[in-house]
Amino acid sequence: MRYQGRCHCGAIGYTYQTERAPEDWATRACQCTFCRAHGARSTCDPEGLVEFHVKAPQRLRRYRFADGLTDFLVCAESGVYLGAATEVHGTVLAIVDVNALLPPPAGARLEPVPADHHR
Repeated sequence: MRYQGRCHCGAIGYTYQTERAPEDWATRACQCTFCRAHGARSTCDPEGLVEFHVKAPQRLRRYRFADGLTDFLVCAESGVYLGAATEVHGTVLAIVDVNALLPPPAGARLEPVPADHHR
């Protein structure tokens, strides 16, 4: 299944591809100050695929904090946080913010479980 997400102005988006049914998604709410400030609810699938699309490169902001290894992708125009990507041992890993999904998939488990990724 392929799901589309994008910022409010449409400058930046993503395609999230997963074999997991929406009701089987694990949705998390990271407790760091960045994610709490954005109301982020993220999901990922280690067996899936995430592709970020940038129609207006001048609007893409990559924000790094904490250990400085992860790019948090934000639209500079609309302020929407779309997801994050990092490289670990030569493999790029990504999460998507389900708040940017258009439309949210029926049956998706979008109520997040609190998580702390920075320990």
